[in-house]
Amino acid sequence: MGKLSNRMWRALGAQSSRNQSKSITLIKESTEHDTWAAGLADSEFAAAAEKLDITDPAGTDRAKFLALAREAGERTLDMRPFDVQLQGALRLLEADVVEMATGEGKTLAGAIAAIGYVLQGHRVHVISVNDYLATRDANQMKPLFTLFDITTGFVSEASTRAERKAAYDADITYGSVNEVGFDVLRDQLVTHSDELVSPRPDVAIIDEADSVLVDEALVPLILAGATTGEVPDKPIHDAVGKLKRNHYEIDTDGRNVFLTDEGAEFIEAELGGINLYDEEHVGTTLVHVNIAMHAHILTERDVHYIVRDGGVHLINASRGRVAQLQRWPDGLQAAVELKEGLAQTDSGEVIDTMTVQALIGRYPTVCGMTGTALAAGEQFRQFYELAVSQIPQNTDNIRIDEADRVYDTKANKAEAVVAFVKEIHETGQPVLIGTHDVAESEELEYLLDRAGVKAVVLNAKNDAEEASIIAEAGALDAVTVSTQMAGRGTDIKLGGSRGEKDGKSTGARDQIVELGGLCVVGTGRHDTERLDNQLRGRAGRQGDPGRSVFFSSLEDPVVTRNLSFKRDPESESEDGSMGAKGIELIEQAQRVAEGIMLELHANTWRYNKLVNQQRDIVVKRRMEVLTTEIALDELKASESERYAELTGTSVEKAAGAADTDAPDDATSATDPDSGDAAEMTITKSAVATEDKAPAGPVPHDVLVQAAREIVLYHLDRAWADHLAFVADVRASIHLRSIGRQSPLDEFHKLILDEFGRLPGEAVDNARTTFREATITADGVDLEGADLRRTTTTWTYMVHDNPFAGGGAKTLQGIIGIFR
Repeated sequence: MGKLSNRMWRALGAQSSRNQSKSITLIKESTEHDTWAAGLADSEFAAAAEKLDITDPAGTDRAKFLALAREAGERTLDMRPFDVQLQGALRLLEADVVEMATGEGKTLAGAIAAIGYVLQGHRVHVISVNDYLATRDANQMKPLFTLFDITTGFVSEASTRAERKAAYDADITYGSVNEVGFDVLRDQLVTHSDELVSPRPDVAIIDEADSVLVDEALVPLILAGATTGEVPDKPIHDAVGKLKRNHYEIDTDGRNVFLTDEGAEFIEAELGGINLYDEEHVGTTLVHVNIAMHAHILTERDVHYIVRDGGVHLINASRGRVAQLQRWPDGLQAAVELKEGLAQTDSGEVIDTMTVQALIGRYPTVCGMTGTALAAGEQFRQFYELAVSQIPQNTDNIRIDEADRVYDTKANKAEAVVAFVKEIHETGQPVLIGTHDVAESEELEYLLDRAGVKAVVLNAKNDAEEASIIAEAGALDAVTVSTQMAGRGTDIKLGGSRGEKDGKSTGARDQIVELGGLCVVGTGRHDTERLDNQLRGRAGRQGDPGRSVFFSSLEDPVVTRNLSFKRDPESESEDGSMGAKGIELIEQAQRVAEGIMLELHANTWRYNKLVNQQRDIVVKRRMEVLTTEIALDELKASESERYAELTGTSVEKAAGAADTDAPDDATSATDPDSGDAAEMTITKSAVATEDKAPAGPVPHDVLVQAAREIVLYHLDRAWADHLAFVADVRASIHLRSIGRQSPLDEFHKLILDEFGRLPGEAVDNARTTFREATITADGVDLEGADLRRTTTTWTYMVHDNPFAGGGAKTLQGIIGIFR
């Protein structure tokens, strides 16, 4: 369960040499075609590429394709791909996740692979972690694609429906993972097939693959609709805000808070002498009290969230900036807003939802690229069946990675960090300091300022200024304090903005090279070595000199959450340093944390898997209804009298057609695990119909659409109700462990039983509406039948586990329950 080293992971199959010899041979062979490629006019490029059959990984045509890619990169972007970039592109074409170091040109490698997939007849989505990277890369690579006569587009939060449709119609579409996912969800609302935006998935190339496939994998994407929600009770929050320390207890991991007997009595008195634990309040008031306590006591401003522009914004722990469109579930978001004195935002009714992991699982072919693939190799293998290829750097890494400096307390660590940074700063060498949260970055800025060192801070509060701050982080005398650098997608150039001119080195850059390049300082280890390595990787770019060192303490969260000591280790040094013993403890804590994260990922996926399978069944049924006449065929079979009224035919004729066209029996959704294609069909029965005869026969195409809208309405309504049921079960399922039951088994049983009822209820309701709704030549009047589709929808992402990282002690309880 511990951390897998690169050596251990390679033993499991992520070999850095995986088929690399074939790639290298092919790249060498491609140079024989350089003269041919260089001799092509721009107008001849696309035709030359189109003639190539590059499906054979070792074929001559693939070698010719590499020659074209080299020539095209230089001709359109002034970037002649290095051999290692072509190597990365080849492994992407074999559906691997490639590890390429920071600054090695992953964007160009991914673009070349995208062209290769298009030439094989595929449609490609290049998926990134945010709109900025997706838009930047699409625009930067467009001239390259144009030379090959390949169309490209991008989707962003600001894209209109027409712009999205145009982007997805292109050969290559760039987009952030959340926007691509939201488009898939929004397509589940359309009632006309020509309104569909998101195409059938084909090939996904994932940029920053570990961030998307691991860090964001279990984040649920939500499509919500307006509904009258329950407003948090302000008197409860006022009462909770008055609690004193003897009124509650926090568990040892800081993940849960409980009322003491004194606290319960205090709250009961504040709320008018109620009994929190009687039948009237235990399922309502007590729940709200617990949510309010989480908001007031466990969520910390500038650590878990910031307040900006009149709203509460979650902080993405793995990237150190505002988690765009994300919110907490189960009333916690509104509770924190109430705590901060802000207007409450409505989460609305969940119409549809899917996790990022399920979204990526829709693609038949997935590959990716990142600077830290090996460290996430076990997750790639276990959850996506993806292999990892490590691509060597174009220039050897000469960065000096020093041993960790570990201290007994946070105070001694902070003092050591300030002293070290001041010493380095006095030489003029630029320093990048990586912190874990906003509060720590601001505290460190204060301590440095007190020591006479002026620093620039980059955190979630000013992430809009990211590009300008990073542009100067490698300049002389620069000291930059940043929350987590992962996924920022911007290289730090030595010498700052004056370091290079027209692609050539300047005196400003040379001066920093003489000083030893960028010095990276980490103020504590993360829960995974992968994030540490991403921070280190900001120095030593493309063979630049550099230096990195991490300062840690035994009071850091990675230690306190994951290790227990009978007696706290003590330092024998005056400055509190712990030496080799301290390093050993930090590495042990990180190994435990990584094992916990992997196990929690696996357990959460087990919960999500069945719901995802159920969603696939509903989506398949919905697409069938949307694109065929099956809705009318089935309603004609079960409601022949009503069909005869609407069409002006005889009942006997309608029934006869029904006997010919429709199945006799209904089948409900089968067990998703069986792999069978479950269907939902409408049964025949003699049901008395209310006289809703139209003035004349309803045209066939109008009746087809009316039946479609009726069936889709009730299918969508049933699915939204099922999701609400799933959420309720999930929220309380842990209580099953009290009775020695397996929560996971009980969860599966409950939602399978409930899902088994979904088809029948949707069908019965559709039949009733078909009989009773007004249907004329103008279509069906659903509003008149009080069946209104929500006209206001919005999308967001849920931070599914607001208090993640509970540590080994929590895991002992969770894993034992889930298995």
